[in-house]
Amino acid sequence: MSKTILITGATSGFGKAIAHRFAKEGYTICLTGRRTDRLKEISQELKDQYGVMVYGLAFDVRVRAQVEAAIAKLKTLVTSIDILVNNAGLASGLSTIDEGDVDDWELMIDTNLKGLLYVTRQIAPLMREQASGHIINIGSTAGKQVYKNGNVYCATKYAVDALNQAMRIDLLPYGIKVTAINPGMAETEFSLVRFKGDEERAKNVYNDIKPLRPEDIADIAWYCASLPPHVCINDLTVTCLTQASSFYSIKESERKKPGGV
Repeated sequence: MSKTILITGATSGFGKAIAHRFAKEGYTICLTGRRTDRLKEISQELKDQYGVMVYGLAFDVRVRAQVEAAIAKLKTLVTSIDILVNNAGLASGLSTIDEGDVDDWELMIDTNLKGLLYVTRQIAPLMREQASGHIINIGSTAGKQVYKNGNVYCATKYAVDALNQAMRIDLLPYGIKVTAINPGMAETEFSLVRFKGDEERAKNVYNDIKPLRPEDIADIAWYCASLPPHVCINDLTVTCLTQASSFYSIKESERKKPGGV
């Protein structure tokens, strides 16, 4: 019997890449997202390419009632959830705390923090009953180091880091693995969403940089999930070669060439 993975925020970026990576390995795939058309499109892609079972659940992780209804439906379709990937998250705006948009703050808190909690609260008891499972939380280098104008976004990712540690402790007696993967600069829809559709501004973020790709994070998620049962990676921070931290990076053109000082 194939294992089952549930991935939130699976209509693009890391979530979509993780879905493809695990489908390639024969997993039953459960996708969540708000964009119904994208869910249908990706679900069909996975079925056609890998011949696996795919369930698409259209709901907003920010809305508790929608989360509860969707997971209740999912329980009637699958016998277990072996892996949960809490991937749904975003940044909205980039401003100082005194000029921040409160609507942006609430969007990030509701998605990155409350959404993760709502989904985990529904899935963790299932894993507890199974006495097995793996929760993978997609965090960020912003949850390790605060950067200028990142304030509330960084705060939500620091919270993800804390929750990841707490989950590992709370679920330890039940044989449930908990892993945080904290990517640095990655070329997804992240900047486009942060800058509210400003394509030029989003594109400039990656100018003269070779950032992480969604597939890089998907490969790391698969590695963490495919380790022997007694091995659990608790926390990983991942950056591209030219980024050292949340606030220190260089351009590709600044890299020293062979023979250089």
